[in-house]
Amino acid sequence: MTSIDVQDLTKEYGTRRAVDHLTFRVRPGRVTGFLGPNGAGKSTTMRLVLGLDHPTSGSATVGGRPYAAIPDPLRHVGALLDARAAHGARTGRNHLRVLAASHRIPDRRVDEVLEGTGLGPVARHRVRTYSLGMRQRLGIAAALLGDPEVIMLDEPSNGLDPEGIVWIRTLLRRLADEGRTVLVSSHLMNETASFADHLVVLGRGRLLADTPMREFIDARVRPAVRIRTSDPTALRSTLTRHGHDAVEHADGYWTVPDARVEDIGRLASAAGVPILELAADEGTLEQAYLDLTAAETEFAAQRQEA
Repeated sequence: MTSIDVQDLTKEYGTRRAVDHLTFRVRPGRVTGFLGPNGAGKSTTMRLVLGLDHPTSGSATVGGRPYAAIPDPLRHVGALLDARAAHGARTGRNHLRVLAASHRIPDRRVDEVLEGTGLGPVARHRVRTYSLGMRQRLGIAAALLGDPEVIMLDEPSNGLDPEGIVWIRTLLRRLADEGRTVLVSSHLMNETASFADHLVVLGRGRLLADTPMREFIDARVRPAVRIRTSDPTALRSTLTRHGHDAVEHADGYWTVPDARVEDIGRLASAAGVPILELAADEGTLEQAYLDLTAAETEFAAQRQEA
């Protein structure tokens, strides 16, 4: 089993502690979303895993070994940390060929990942002519070049158009379904919710959560039922009579906190209340994340007193 293991990891820069006794494991076969406010330590942690920085204490290993001890690491760990890393004077294809040659990867694999990331038509164009989204695709192509068991991507959706965002979702799910270990850092909550199975959340260098995504949301956002009717008086009366404190909204729908759809539907039906809409109002990842990290954001606007 090839997992990423972070154990009591600490990184200090002078008097600032960027990562604070951090412990978690990223397992194969699922997409793990890596979340946290600006300054939370996500990028630092990824750099420590990849051996680009050295920990003050603790360890970060891949498959039980430090990254520096892995032979031909591109064949085992693929990473995208900075889409601007490719030399602008090289073509996209030559950039990948240099990486392939340094890890004894055949040229045919270069063409495979170029086609797989949609860069085939611009493979012989210089990188300086690429848009941000194209550079992102090139960085992802580089991460996949060695057909690695572990993939680490920092903000892979950055700069992608809507088609590209759908593509990256599909790619991440496929990689996880193939049994690979996938860690994806992102600040886009709705996007993360579309592909992640599990979440690791940081705040000021500390671990705030390490849990399946649905459990993370359900633990922090109260479930509710959304209902719309043509007879609000009858609806309110029925709900109140059965102990439900419903909230009416300006655009005509009601929210019933801490309730289930089947229960509210049964009550309304028995009372003859006409129902125009009835649905579970599930909490979102964004709501749960903001609830957890409200006190952990380094750069936050202060409320101004009147």
